[in-house]
Amino acid sequence: MRFNGLDLNLLLALQVLLEERNVTRAARRLNVSQPAMSAALARLREYFQDDILMAQGRQMVPTAQAQALAEPVRRMLGELEQLLTSAASFDPAVSQRTFRLVASDYITASVIGPLMRQFTQRAPRVRLEIMLPCEEAVQLVMEGQADLVITPEDFMDPDQPAELLCEERQVVVGWRENPALAGGISKDDFQQLGHVAVHVGSNRVPSFADRQLERQGSARRVELTCGCFTVVPWLLCGTQRLAVMHERMARQMAAQFPLALAPLPFDFPVMREMTQYHKARETDEGLRWLRAQLRAEAARTVP
Repeated sequence: MRFNGLDLNLLLALQVLLEERNVTRAARRLNVSQPAMSAALARLREYFQDDILMAQGRQMVPTAQAQALAEPVRRMLGELEQLLTSAASFDPAVSQRTFRLVASDYITASVIGPLMRQFTQRAPRVRLEIMLPCEEAVQLVMEGQADLVITPEDFMDPDQPAELLCEERQVVVGWRENPALAGGISKDDFQQLGHVAVHVGSNRVPSFADRQLERQGSARRVELTCGCFTVVPWLLCGTQRLAVMHERMARQMAAQFPLALAPLPFDFPVMREMTQYHKARETDEGLRWLRAQLRAEAARTVP
């Protein structure tokens, strides 16, 4: 398909080349050979009469014209994908669709993991790509690079539709042999013992619990900060450290590790975990189906 002399397939190649800034990685991402991707870059250079990517040391950097093209191309391809997926009927039993989600390891372990086991029978060819949360998560949805973002209510874009996935209590977690947890946790022990904090992703976004504790001016003593919840048990077992996390995940971890749970020794807000998507995708049957599956699984596994 050509438009004004341009093979429209080259626009996807252009988007991926500008994102990867590497011909080999772009070829791998589009599942084509490296020579085929090099040929696509040559055709783009010929059409736009511009180098598109230029060598700078060991790296490739986009030209000024390529940078100017990047956002319009990304937006146009995103809108085209939204148009096609919204118009198409969706049958999970035969669909080969790939959904892109932004979700924490907590949601992945507690909700998505159990759901995917059900997909083996219910939607055997549906695939999920999961990206860790970042400050640009909602922007990824706006640009069509993600179908859904699953995030605490604090991080939502008020201008885009969202719905409640689940509500989560926060609990204190520690090694089962920690004497401070024998009869619950006191406020003094909570403040005096060392803690493991969780700041998610490369942007080090504080977890819901850590963000709330900072707002409350908690006097706790943070000894370790890690990038995801799934490594927390290894940082607690055999120590007197504590962590604050979602009760659902804490119970799952306690079934696998020698951990104990206790209520927080002070009032603490319930976390509202939300799913958010682009308003242009409200009629997308596939996305509606996925959101319903996520809600059902979150309700089924509530503590």
